[in-house]
Amino acid sequence: MSAKDIRSRAKKVLPGGVNSPVRAFGAVGGDAPFIKSALGARLLDTNNKSYIDYVGSWGPMILGHSQPQVVEAVREAATHGLSFGASTEAEVLLAEEICERFSSISMLRCVSSGTEATMSALRVARGYTNRPLIVKFDGNYHGHSDCLLVQAGSGAATFGAPDSAGVPDDVVKNTISAVYNDIPALEKLFKKEGARIAAVIVEPVAGNMGCVPPIAGFLEKIISLCTAHGAVSIFDEVMTGCRLSPSGAQGLYGLTPDMTCLGKIVGGGLPLAIYGGRREIMECISPLGPVYQAGTLSGNPLSVAAARATLSQLKPEIYSELEKKGIALQEGIESAISELGVEAHVQRVGSMITLFFHKGPVQSWQDAKTCDTEMFGRFHQGLIRRGVYWPPAQYEAAFISNAHTDDDIMSTVQIVKESLRDLL
Repeated sequence: MSAKDIRSRAKKVLPGGVNSPVRAFGAVGGDAPFIKSALGARLLDTNNKSYIDYVGSWGPMILGHSQPQVVEAVREAATHGLSFGASTEAEVLLAEEICERFSSISMLRCVSSGTEATMSALRVARGYTNRPLIVKFDGNYHGHSDCLLVQAGSGAATFGAPDSAGVPDDVVKNTISAVYNDIPALEKLFKKEGARIAAVIVEPVAGNMGCVPPIAGFLEKIISLCTAHGAVSIFDEVMTGCRLSPSGAQGLYGLTPDMTCLGKIVGGGLPLAIYGGRREIMECISPLGPVYQAGTLSGNPLSVAAARATLSQLKPEIYSELEKKGIALQEGIESAISELGVEAHVQRVGSMITLFFHKGPVQSWQDAKTCDTEMFGRFHQGLIRRGVYWPPAQYEAAFISNAHTDDDIMSTVQIVKESLRDLL
């Protein structure tokens, strides 16, 4: 079938024709391609058009698509059975490796998605502290569980209101939305509500409002305030875990939160996520403790095989190469912006990068939401036409993989320049 035929049929049986909203290209316009295969840093659509891919399945493909060792590991695991609903040795080996990589994790539980990981971690934090309040930050996304689908109020740190139909007010009444990178507001919040706060959950490097790094001292302050007030600090490293360093953002910045959520890369491209933390916290989980959480496909043998095959290849030299590629891509885009006089700004941490149509740095959602999204949409259409598959939303980070070649980076810089020139 042609892409047009697939799209027409999809809209009859899938809401908006998609299984996840951003795939509809609603934020950028144009028709989203239907992908039929991927290899390395390339996607191939149903019209046989090739793209240099910077979405990477939204982060997992740090080694590139169809990486031979990962594919072989999954194939081998599949010959022994697709799912058992029972424990396996491989789960234990994966857990041991994660605990070795992340100093914040002494014990963990496998689940099937990042949403499950964050939702479960917050339940455990509430059970451990016997407190009701959860603090998150504007512009940080932690999955689609009800209590986290909140929009900020008018103040610097306010109780949230539902950000989605179907979420009752009562469900989010114990969720507080604070301003990312605003240390004084966080201190003020803890002074007022510290005795009732169960946990603070944060993207240590935000990726869901574009790539926004923490300002100096912000993450440290979260941990110290939680420690001082008996709350649980949770780093949502579903996106950054094993991407920014072998032990994620916390390894990059030398920090140890109370709990950590992992996903994407640790699943090797298959559905798997992890939440873990200090032993005394995790021992609150059933069957050891009173906090209930379960999952039929948790620790699925195919996902675990993909995870272990991926992690085995994430050596320090890969992160050095990713940094070199990130620098080349950033400097190339910045040079094009300067030459053409476009009002835009590039932000990058390791292999995460965003081109914001914004004057100057973006440090919070309050900054990000002033970006020129209409201009970004036109820019994105230029990239797609020319064969670069960039995240179809201004507020999403792009990802560089180990499979991107120097030629891919050079070609991307040239295509970005041509697409920016279209805007003039």
